[in-house]
Amino acid sequence: MKTFSGVGVALVTPFNKDGSVDYTGLKQLVLHQINNDTNYLVVQGTTGESATLSVQEKKEVLAFIIKINAGKLPIVLGVGGNNTNEICDKLNSGDLGGVDAILSVSPYYNKPSQKGIIAHFKKIASNTNLPIILYNVPGRTSSNMTAQTSLELASSVKNIIAIKEASGNLEQVMTIIDNKPKDFLVLSGDDALTLAHMSVGGDGVISVVANAFPKQFSNLVSSAIKGKMDIAKENHYLLFELIKSLFEDGNPGGVKKVLSDLNICHDYLRLPLVNINDDLSSKLELLTKRILEKSI
Repeated sequence: MKTFSGVGVALVTPFNKDGSVDYTGLKQLVLHQINNDTNYLVVQGTTGESATLSVQEKKEVLAFIIKINAGKLPIVLGVGGNNTNEICDKLNSGDLGGVDAILSVSPYYNKPSQKGIIAHFKKIASNTNLPIILYNVPGRTSSNMTAQTSLELASSVKNIIAIKEASGNLEQVMTIIDNKPKDFLVLSGDDALTLAHMSVGGDGVISVVANAFPKQFSNLVSSAIKGKMDIAKENHYLLFELIKSLFEDGNPGGVKKVLSDLNICHDYLRLPLVNINDDLSSKLELLTKRILEKSI
């Protein structure tokens, strides 16, 4: 299952001014990843504003990405929620041809117990043959998957093959890495902590900043995997200030602004998200220019 090590990019969904999906921008974004060392694509996660896409749009966006990708990179599809049976229905009724794995977030809002989280993912796993990447992001779900919960799922469910860990708790990450099955992957869900995550044995990242700077961020991760920590550290600090700034006024507003400055796609968002403030916009523009200058 090393297919999902390295850098996966949580793709934004570009929009036009009228709110429709910007397929020209989406094509440029996918090609930007293919041509700049990204290892796999993650479609319709939080960064992709999946909560604002209709069922039909989700089908069309996925089909378009599969077409443009043309089999070059593995594709991971976000299929999660807080209604277990509804997720299973989606997995059973949806056309998942061209999808290589599922990313599924721990249930949000209804805050299940750890026992409930385990039962939730076991039922999802029994309704698909695709590999499943767990996603723990307490800042959004208000419910942390403990290391013990992640390890139980990793050990007992064959097609649960990885976790995207975005708890920000390196002690929890290290507990998982220290006790996981050999082939189970532990992926960072926080760009700013990726170097630290890799230094303790992590397998990669599902990234936001790599939408804009895939080559630089992939260089960070691949160097860390090879033990070339000096190169990894150099790339970390090249991007560090930008990474911190991207999330100051909401995600994906920050990275969409950078993508707009790079002429890859527009920075339009769908409500309830709105564009970032002017001060942050100017700051990101300056940081982007500095990264481009230093990357030459």
